[in-house]
Amino acid sequence: MRRAQRRIPVWVLVLLVAGCGPADAGSEAAEGPSAGSAPFLDDVASRPTHPLPEGAPPRFDFGRAAGDERIAAWDVDVRPDGAGLPEGSGSVAEGAEVWAASCAACHGATGTEGPFNALVGGRWPADGFPEARTVGSYWPYATTLYDYIRRAMPQEQPGTLAPDETYAVIAWILNRNGIVADDAVMDASTLPEVVMPARDRFVRDDRTGGTTLR
Repeated sequence: MRRAQRRIPVWVLVLLVAGCGPADAGSEAAEGPSAGSAPFLDDVASRPTHPLPEGAPPRFDFGRAAGDERIAAWDVDVRPDGAGLPEGSGSVAEGAEVWAASCAACHGATGTEGPFNALVGGRWPADGFPEARTVGSYWPYATTLYDYIRRAMPQEQPGTLAPDETYAVIAWILNRNGIVADDAVMDASTLPEVVMPARDRFVRDDRTGGTTLR
């Protein structure tokens, strides 16, 4: 059986040819730019510009202007202190129904199994990191559960859960992790009051850059 030949891409040949110049083409080329010269990526402003081809429009009018309504649709972040949480509420019992309909296919019927990450179970050990990074063992703020679920879940249809459904499924997840009671109801006032088991395991990143290292 003949062995299939692999074709070398043209761009690879170009690079090979470009690198095959005389060995004595100059020590500066071999060793890089001389001391004091501007790095390659820092001289963008000095590079020549290329005019548009004749007949090209001054603007291509790609996309459309972002109006207030469109911006508001994306301005949905929720901060750790709960700022940004919308109106609505959901109970643990209601969350069980949402979970079964929208979440169990990926995370399992109880939140501990499924083809994707488990969300239930585990605690942060005294030393090291938890083996399973679940909501109960690793998530620092209950409020940002809302932010993540609203943006990214369910995976096949993110953003389709109503606020009440989102609050409800969060209540169910927290209850399954032993964090809130069976009769808990989550809303914009109760969710920020939930203290997650791993909250004190995280520290605020207050580095300012430069030579400051910790």
